[in-house]
Amino acid sequence: MKEKIKHYAKETLLFFIFILLITNLISLYKSSDLNKESLPKMNITIPNDKPILIHFWATWCPTCSVEASNIETISEHYEVLTFAVKSDKDDIAKYMKENALTFNVIKDKNALIAHRFKISVYPTTFIYDKDKNLVFSEVGYTSTWGLWLRMWWAGL
Repeated sequence: MKEKIKHYAKETLLFFIFILLITNLISLYKSSDLNKESLPKMNITIPNDKPILIHFWATWCPTCSVEASNIETISEHYEVLTFAVKSDKDDIAKYMKENALTFNVIKDKNALIAHRFKISVYPTTFIYDKDKNLVFSEVGYTSTWGLWLRMWWAGL
């Protein structure tokens, strides 16, 4: 019986490692078309000398809903600016209230800003260092720990 349990535990672990590898490869592929330049000029006040996380999401996106609490946690310790894409003001307000979210949100109803960043999939996250150079970009779900590590690295 112990051998069967060990066998299934090993198979389960290998399965999760395989899934993790595949999802990271998909994210890498999807992020290859993203804007790789320094943070574009925007009519938004962005703090200097600190790394910043720029996050594109939508109220209608199921993966964004799962990731929202991760973004909230990071926003409590780092500079975070999010863009709610193709979402109207009332939907954003309702979404933020229902999910007890307080991070900074800018409405990008017509996806004009998302287009400048060459985004086609949500959520998409960019992390810039204190000099506003792109350090990381991620398409799809990112864990809180993954975001923490990337923000820490960007701050070095």
